[in-house]
Amino acid sequence: MKCTVGGWLANPPSSIGTMICTMPGPVVRATMLIRRPPGEVFAAFVNPQSLRKFWLRDASGPLAPGARVEWHFMVAGASARLVVTDFEAPRRIGFDWPGMHVELGFEAFPEGSTRLAAAVSGFSSGDVLTQATNVIEGFSIVFCDLKILLESGASANLVRDKAELLEADKAK
Repeated sequence: MKCTVGGWLANPPSSIGTMICTMPGPVVRATMLIRRPPGEVFAAFVNPQSLRKFWLRDASGPLAPGARVEWHFMVAGASARLVVTDFEAPRRIGFDWPGMHVELGFEAFPEGSTRLAAAVSGFSSGDVLTQATNVIEGFSIVFCDLKILLESGASANLVRDKAELLEADKAK
């Protein structure tokens, strides 16, 4: 198999999320079946208004090829500047944010559904296991909240609730 510039394997959509070629070290993955078409799921990650419904407190702009965007997360004071490194609507979005590279894949699935996959690499030295666990927990919560939002029309506030717990833990 060969790698594309964005890091995904350049084979059929079933290979999305199988391996990353852009960053050395471990790669962690999260996946979710969302019963909405890939274009709709893809748009939810691109559009700041959509992101505010399930993941972010604010975003400085939409994701687009080469975009540099600042995201403000639900946890007070948590933000990240990211650079979009790969953008192929409605199939994939790749971006770098502090200490990590993220690849999101949007694979068409039967009956108008989407297999959403995240592959994250580039963990800094230190406790890689804790970093990987936190990343997968985070993406799993984000994906679950997005699934509920797109399939029912309302967020379950899973990300907001997790942010509240993190803030309470920080205050201890």
